[in-house]
Amino acid sequence: MTARTFTSRAAAVTGGALLALSPLTAQAASAAQPVQLAQPAPTVAAKGATLVDGTTGGTLFGKDADTARPIASTAKIMAASVVLDDKGVDLEQRVPVRQEYRDYVTKHAASTADLQTGDKVTVRQLLYATLLPSGADAAYALADTFGTGPTRTERTTSFIAKMNAKADELDLPHTDFTSIDGGGSDSSTPGELAKLARHAMRNDTFRTIVKTRQYKGEAPAANGRTRYYTWNNTNQLLGSYAGVIGIKTGTTTPAGDCLVFAATRGGKTLVGTVLNSKDRYADAAKMLDYGFGTTTTKTLKLRALPTNTQRD
Repeated sequence: MTARTFTSRAAAVTGGALLALSPLTAQAASAAQPVQLAQPAPTVAAKGATLVDGTTGGTLFGKDADTARPIASTAKIMAASVVLDDKGVDLEQRVPVRQEYRDYVTKHAASTADLQTGDKVTVRQLLYATLLPSGADAAYALADTFGTGPTRTERTTSFIAKMNAKADELDLPHTDFTSIDGGGSDSSTPGELAKLARHAMRNDTFRTIVKTRQYKGEAPAANGRTRYYTWNNTNQLLGSYAGVIGIKTGTTTPAGDCLVFAATRGGKTLVGTVLNSKDRYADAAKMLDYGFGTTTTKTLKLRALPTNTQRD
């Protein structure tokens, strides 16, 4: 995968300036060089992985961290960021659920929030539905709402273009989006995906959503009654490893099992990614133990997901 050609160098420079304003996104000068910690570096099953300091961006651990790979539904981190970075976004705006959103799930055998046609859900609820059960129907609704153009196809295409423009702004040259939900040939490197995650975690709403284990809400239904929704977070590291605060799973055949994660202990925040792993949660726990100087992995017991919860 070659680096995407920037359409505007100024946009990338501007993105870098914005990153420097926040502790979560400030780049350390030595970020490209792994920091040597006291204990031996972990052995992970993932084909690509990285762990960075959430404050400085300094690299603590890496395995093929600069190699672009498929990223599956972790692409939804960018979809959510495009919406939340819109300064004029109204999180309480009601969005009618279209049958096309459900048809998209069926056509692509994608994960779903089981949004019901005719319901009117808020943008905030669509973000929960996108990030917790990894609903492709919810991601489609966001793209249809925040894209531009007279047709649904044009709106979704423009939304994907916004995702790529945001990647340029954040200086992620090896990150490329081809779909609204990660079901296409969407790709990134472990290092760039961690950088995107640090950017996303600057947003209060995003942080609140991705640390939520279960969301319950209601929406006006097409028949005039009230629809009740329950969405469970597919991230089993949340509630299993002390200090985990998010953020997103992803699984497809080309990508394998992927995970973007973050945890805070003793005032120290770590952000990491594992791409194409046979044991993503064990990998993440090993990396976090390495970063925190702990041995939690030996006693890690994953949180059981409720029956009928989406697997992603």
